[in-house]
Amino acid sequence: MKKFTGLLLLMMALLPACRDKVALDTNGMPEKLVIAHFNTGDAPAMKRGLEPMRLYLQKKLGMQVEYIFTNDYTSVIEALRSKKVHIAYLSPFSYVLASQTHDITPIVCTGENGKPSMYHSIIFTAANSSLNSMADVKAKSKSLSLAFVDPASTSGHLIPRAYLTSIGLNPDNNVFKQTVFEGSHIASILSVVSGKMDVGCSTTEYGLELAVRKGLIKKEQIKVLWQSDPIVSSPIVARNDLNRNFVKEIQNLYLNLNKDAPDVFVAYMKILHDHPEKYAYMTVQDSMYNGIRKIAKGIKDLNTVN
Repeated sequence: MKKFTGLLLLMMALLPACRDKVALDTNGMPEKLVIAHFNTGDAPAMKRGLEPMRLYLQKKLGMQVEYIFTNDYTSVIEALRSKKVHIAYLSPFSYVLASQTHDITPIVCTGENGKPSMYHSIIFTAANSSLNSMADVKAKSKSLSLAFVDPASTSGHLIPRAYLTSIGLNPDNNVFKQTVFEGSHIASILSVVSGKMDVGCSTTEYGLELAVRKGLIKKEQIKVLWQSDPIVSSPIVARNDLNRNFVKEIQNLYLNLNKDAPDVFVAYMKILHDHPEKYAYMTVQDSMYNGIRKIAKGIKDLNTVN
């Protein structure tokens, strides 16, 4: 119901403004560029951080630019497929899901020193919990509640789910007392800290560090039980029916952003990172997400990937 409501609200917001303006002319050009972005759990901060970017793109492209903010990745994927948006920010797993129809292309991701930036998935509990290891989780799973983030989240669902399944804790087999999707990384973390849930999934970089930076929790309130191998950074994607030269222009604006307009770049990146000056946008290839595809296909009961 939560996913349906999110999608319905997105479509209601989009339809009046975008019925005609999202349409492409015969050259694949839109009248207005519409970009979808998933909220990290702090929608006001995200909107403030992206407003300089919107104005920058609008000035450089010479057309109106609008950001559409959604509460789940599923809504972003559906907005791309129904052609209600032209560009979208996706997680690695939501990109893999969206790319199955082969009608989008990744154009940039964040990088450090010419290499894609990485992040990690974590499984955690409250610091005062009696759980001290994943062995404890496995032994007590029948009495534990588990919080994922979003069905299309990489670090908040796919990666921890794959790990749990690999150690005999497939969430679909009723091995936990309760399994829920909290909707955002912040919500997953707060549900565990508050005692609502026993075990949570999130990411160190965009979840735990963000919650600490915002003063929502103290780092010592969380006990990390497991951390994944590095995960490749999230892509920004474009629809394949957009004019190729136009997409290339947008790509170049992102690639040069940290040099041409560092204040615009930092305004957004500081929402996600403690040291935004370390990052820059870089080109990205579809093959960078083959590892995510392999993990998704390796989960027998995960029916979202063909």
